Amino acid sequence: MSNNFDKKKLIVQEIKEKFEQAKSVVVVDYRGLKVEEATELRKIFREAGVDYKIYKNNLVKLALEGTDFETITKDLTGPNAIAFGFGDPVVPAKILKDFAKDHKNLELKSGVIESTYYDVDGIKAIADIPSREVLIAKFLGSVKSPISNFAYLLQNIIDKQEGQTA
Repeated sequence: MSNNFDKKKLIVQEIKEKFEQAKSVVVVDYRGLKVEEATELRKIFREAGVDYKIYKNNLVKLALEGTDFETITKDLTGPNAIAFGFGDPVVPAKILKDFAKDHKNLELKSGVIESTYYDVDGIKAIADIPSREVLIAKFLGSVKSPISNFAYLLQNIIDKQEGQTA
């Protein structure tokens, strides 16, 4: 009996470490996914650097005590899978939302992204946000455009003045 208890303690510790390292987590109900669909989803996650795990709910609840992710415990009913995002916090939500479009058996439940809890609608809205790289590129483009226009204007003024003095 003690051997089983020790195994569970190790699993709880593993889960806790994943949550401590994650920037985001998304909980899904995966019931009804076929083996090949689940394999396809795992492959997509692996390529994106996201961990996708299935744990017993009671072990997850134990691991979540006192963490920023504790708010999702209320959603841990029935069979769940958890996607752990370690890089861009929006990536797990994006992947799951896109995958759920073509695989109706995958149901988003909730998630925590950078210490903030989101219900299913919140996770779907987060999934629509462009990645940080895209947002930075758009920002830089919007900053660069007026500067470029100003530099072009100055160059035209200089060219005109040089043309008048020549």
